[in-house]
Amino acid sequence: SIRSSIGEEFGMPHGSVVTEKLVAGIKKLGADKVFDTCVGADFTTIEEANEMIEKLKNKTTPCLSSCCPAWVRFVEFYYPEFIPYLATTRSPQIILGGLIKTYWAKKAAINPKNIVVVSVMPCMSKKYEIQRKELEIGGLKPVDYVLTTRELAVFFKKYKVNLKKIRPRKLDSPLGTYS
Repeated sequence: SIRSSIGEEFGMPHGSVVTEKLVAGIKKLGADKVFDTCVGADFTTIEEANEMIEKLKNKTTPCLSSCCPAWVRFVEFYYPEFIPYLATTRSPQIILGGLIKTYWAKKAAINPKNIVVVSVMPCMSKKYEIQRKELEIGGLKPVDYVLTTRELAVFFKKYKVNLKKIRPRKLDSPLGTYS
């Protein structure tokens, strides 16, 4: 969702989709690769659908989405009796981070310990999510840091990256192609 909201910070019309400008800006800040969380969302959708099918077969519905860490924490704190109904599928951010540190790391012949994954998310609760120990893969956090949309805009301005004027760049493959 940041692709259609951050442009306003740089004088672009409300709702402008600036995906490739974001890629260029993030790379100008020093990132080697830029992937898209929508790839993680594709996997999340498939896995949550499979989980729902199993719940329907076993008559253990409902299946409540677990993509939002604020929602998950709300259920855990106020309605723990509903925890069994939460989907066990990881959020798109966590799935993509895991793919980067497993699949992509192997493909690129990089030790996952040498990869730093930074997500840019619209919600601060994603900062809390990456601290959950049960989401680690082989002792590594799938996502190391989270910036909010506003924090990224502040970095762009501080380092004089103007999204309105920057030349667009494509997302990196293979984790930049989503449905």
